[in-house]
Amino acid sequence: MTPAATSAATPAALVLEDGTTYRGRAYGATGTTFGEIVFSTGMTGYQETLTDPSYHRQIVVMTAPHIGNTGVNDEDLESGQIWVSGYVVRDPARRVSSWRAQHSLGEELAEQGIVGISDVDTRALTRRLREEGVMRAGIFSGDDLVRGGYPRPVEELVAQVQASPQMAGADLASEVSTTEAYTVEPTGEFEGKAPVATVVAVDLGIKTMTPVRLAERGVRVVVVPQSSTVADVEAALPSDGTPAGVFFSNGPGDPSASGHEVELLRAVLDRKIPFFGICFGNQLLGRALGYGTYKLGYGHRGINQPVLDRTTAKVEVTAHNHGFAVDAPLDDEGSTAPHDGGRYGRVVVSHIGLNDRVVEGLTCLDLPAFSVQYHPEAAAGPHDAAYLFDRFVGLLTNPAAWPPALKTATTTEENH
Repeated sequence: MTPAATSAATPAALVLEDGTTYRGRAYGATGTTFGEIVFSTGMTGYQETLTDPSYHRQIVVMTAPHIGNTGVNDEDLESGQIWVSGYVVRDPARRVSSWRAQHSLGEELAEQGIVGISDVDTRALTRRLREEGVMRAGIFSGDDLVRGGYPRPVEELVAQVQASPQMAGADLASEVSTTEAYTVEPTGEFEGKAPVATVVAVDLGIKTMTPVRLAERGVRVVVVPQSSTVADVEAALPSDGTPAGVFFSNGPGDPSASGHEVELLRAVLDRKIPFFGICFGNQLLGRALGYGTYKLGYGHRGINQPVLDRTTAKVEVTAHNHGFAVDAPLDDEGSTAPHDGGRYGRVVVSHIGLNDRVVEGLTCLDLPAFSVQYHPEAAAGPHDAAYLFDRFVGLLTNPAAWPPALKTATTTEENH
């Protein structure tokens, strides 16, 4: 029997830090795991979710009831391993139904030691997290639910959960970053040609598709570790004056704990090197500019989040994975960035989440820098925001056209 089949009939319990307990069956590996419990609203793309480093130290609840139908393959990975600390599903697929599948999801979870639970009412669980906010949780299964031949008291399990680390204040990017630099060369019609531009991408938990999307546009991408200094970044940039920029990736943890990354980004801004950041990179740009960040009640996670791009007046359906947000004013004319007496000039909130009006993007008006809170690379979709990579390439190759002007006003948004 495979590890997944062995654990399929094994009892499991999901315990929240407030004492709420859900009983089910083990899915994947058996044992104990802890993490911040969050929910993802995507109907598809579970393999990309599992391998997204931004989910490091989080237990992910899938709101879609049927998970595992298409199995697992080696082509859709967003990194070299599964990063979630635990996995919660309602109805795992009984069999794989895709010609691309190489093995089942249950087998992959078991092989990588990911403790999961199935047969949970994920709708009720999601409603609780929406009402009470995300919290710490633990999954216990198999022998870890028993002591001396008797079920362990729930109070004992809750105490373990409450003793586990908080996400607030966690500095995690170094735990998911590459340890050595590597290069992704231009592909497609640009393969074998001189790059359109060179971008140094600081890996804070970068997804595989991000450098791929840039390479498809003729960009050479040099991915460097999270620990890189500005000297390391400058050494990786071309010295012949050809277009070049810096990119900060997505990643896990609390942006308020990322002092090194903020100082590195300020050094990039001081040198007026063109910059683009996504997700965690957006939060770090906010902090570098002097704005605060705060923890959302339950975050945005999934591939169906509506966002207004105020530079085009278009609404995009986008992929999100964030539990923190930037606290910046929604000023049509832009506000002066508060850091160091305003030395970075004016900044405008360029993108706004339409569900809750959370800041989803920043554009510097006096510096060549911008960021978005979501994922324009969006494997497994949607692709509404792919144009942002074109915007970055345009900034690199035609800096005189920067910045883009807003085409919609906050007063109009509020009326809709």
